[in-house]
Amino acid sequence: MISEAGLSFNLIQTERQNHARELVQGLNLSEWDGIVTVSGDGLLHEVLNGLLDRPDWEEAVKTPVGILPCGSGNALAGAVNQHGGFEPALGVDLLLNCSLLLCRGGGCPLDLLSVTLASGSRCFSFLSVAWGFVSDVDIQSERFRALGSARFTLGTVLGLATLHTYRGRLSYLPATVEPVSPTSAHGLPRAKSELTLAPAPAPPVAHSPLHRSVSDLPLPLPQPALTSPGSPEPLPILSLNGGGPELAGDWGGAGDAPLSPDPLLLSPPHSPKAALLSPITEGAPEVPASSGFPPPTTDVSIAASPGGPPDHLLPPLGTPLPPGWVTLEGDFVLILAISPSHLGADLLAAPHARFDDGLVHLFWVRSGISRAALLRLFLAMERGSHFSLGCPQLGYAAARAFRLEPLTPRGVLTVDGEQVEYGPLQAQVHPSLGTLLTGPAGCPRREP
Repeated sequence: MISEAGLSFNLIQTERQNHARELVQGLNLSEWDGIVTVSGDGLLHEVLNGLLDRPDWEEAVKTPVGILPCGSGNALAGAVNQHGGFEPALGVDLLLNCSLLLCRGGGCPLDLLSVTLASGSRCFSFLSVAWGFVSDVDIQSERFRALGSARFTLGTVLGLATLHTYRGRLSYLPATVEPVSPTSAHGLPRAKSELTLAPAPAPPVAHSPLHRSVSDLPLPLPQPALTSPGSPEPLPILSLNGGGPELAGDWGGAGDAPLSPDPLLLSPPHSPKAALLSPITEGAPEVPASSGFPPPTTDVSIAASPGGPPDHLLPPLGTPLPPGWVTLEGDFVLILAISPSHLGADLLAAPHARFDDGLVHLFWVRSGISRAALLRLFLAMERGSHFSLGCPQLGYAAARAFRLEPLTPRGVLTVDGEQVEYGPLQAQVHPSLGTLLTGPAGCPRREP
């Protein structure tokens, strides 16, 4: 399709983790009109952080980036697919839709999230920050990667069977907008001072064709097919015996085994993504020698990004927050911060989100929810109708910045699906910092 459209391109196959990050740091970006990854979401994470690693990051990050989905989760591609007006799609259908949109040209601004980790390192996210059930399933299912997207079905079943709660503190700077429900027909359980945002009309899309040029970059020799680094794959939509499971009518945990308040989530020994452990401390985390825990280290795919704009909304990690922030503390099943609308190609987590709304959408599920009710939430997320279920444990807020402080000594944190060091982190939105190749905007699909 790309050849039929007359677009010139140079195809480079990555050979190792962070290869794409290294490549974009050395590119002569003036020769190119865009960088497209044929991958899951993880490779695009490398490209964006590579652009922000450059000395000329202010210009480099304006380079349009796009994605042709070939991963397991394909969250960003799902959002692009919806933006283009297509019905929800998976697999080859999603790939074809995104290819068509790419060939038609055009793009839109892309918000990026600057994430500061416990050690003080910083990376940039276009997708999500997750703690609890979502990150557990994502990382623990890595051992089943050979199963493709089915890894999440298996991972979710295992996650529900061993469901844990986590003690933590979530603080956020609410968006300064008129509070509106994210769905037109149903309210959403909200904590005091929480604000939500409804979608605004999409801005006009510039339909500029891609420039046709050929780079002098050498084409690599054919290599065996390689799996791109981990991507933020979602929890799958489950069905039992070919149909929807029978779910309990109540939201409580009746009939379920009690959830563990102190989870011990460890990856198999010698796993490259074994859980990274650290207690909550002021400043850089330290682990007592007597604890027997390994010192936390940053996952290689989420190395610090020295470039990028300053985080003017955030005080140093470990210092008090300024006035105007909302703080929630308690036991959580999951906390999720997401920028675009989709958590996966078939999971519409934030139906009202836009690529350039200047917001991070915060979701949390408190303890006390039953396994059946949690499963029902993710089943409803296929159509983005999870807000309408009236689940009292589900919370939401639209924010400009947030701080997450785990108070449970062990757990898994992910940024764009990649495991990062465990400990407190904070993040703020940088509106329209990047540019996403989306193709022209389509008409919103009608709900049946």
